[in-house]
Amino acid sequence: MRVNASCKLRALGAALPALLLCGCPLPPHAPAPAGVGVPTPTEKPAPHEGTPYDIVAAESLLLIRVYRGGALASAGHNHVIASHSLSGTVYVPDTLMRASFEVHVPVAELSVDEPALRERENSADFPPEVPESARQGTRRNMLGAALLDGEHNHEIVLRALRLEPDTAAGGTDAAGGARAVLARVQTTVRGEVRAITVQVSYSLADGALTASGEGRIRQSDLGLTPFSAMLGALQVQDEMRVSFRIVARASRPLASYFPPSSVSSSSALYTLRSASNMMAGSTATARLSSGSYQ
Repeated sequence: MRVNASCKLRALGAALPALLLCGCPLPPHAPAPAGVGVPTPTEKPAPHEGTPYDIVAAESLLLIRVYRGGALASAGHNHVIASHSLSGTVYVPDTLMRASFEVHVPVAELSVDEPALRERENSADFPPEVPESARQGTRRNMLGAALLDGEHNHEIVLRALRLEPDTAAGGTDAAGGARAVLARVQTTVRGEVRAITVQVSYSLADGALTASGEGRIRQSDLGLTPFSAMLGALQVQDEMRVSFRIVARASRPLASYFPPSSVSSSSALYTLRSASNMMAGSTATARLSSGSYQ
């Protein structure tokens, strides 16, 4: 049976609203081809050495920008995904290229299209107004079984594999303060372990470490399958634009309360003996008071 063009258009017009009302729906998850972005057995997370710096969530931010695609792209929206809840630790030894990190991103706390963040983009790609139904639908599907499967996978984990000098950046950024490295990062997303390379600029001063960067990452590199419907007429682009700023502050080890240079060995020994004598005297007094001293 032949179908004329007007019937096809009417069918398309009926299907498109159903798709859009779902808030940018996602298809069933299908893993990316084996071997794409997967670390080899020799790529183990770098050992944690040196001074630990704890990530400060209130001062850190991860932004992920996803883009609509396909012939019907104008019917969808670009989205800004954000995390204000980063946690973890950066370890900084004397040899900075041996630094390592482990960062945790709780998926349940990912936000979609915060008005302030969309406005900050200051771009025609991200107009300030997004329908609430699209925002909520996108978040629901993002956390659903088809994509991040937040019910069974509560966090995304990022671990350092190794750091390399970023020769293309010349080692120093335009501001003249931060240093640049290439970080090989092990990613664990919905249980799939992959590896990506990220350019990172960092500065270290006054007990605080700041690391930032921006780049393009494909969903398929993380083991995810981008949404596509209606033979590709409505889809989400594989490539995302990711930026981050992480602030971490040095953890204070117990030894820092008693710096070796502050006192001599003899005075330190005297202090310990005095404390011991005081504790012994207190114990004896307590026993005499209770009549139990023997």
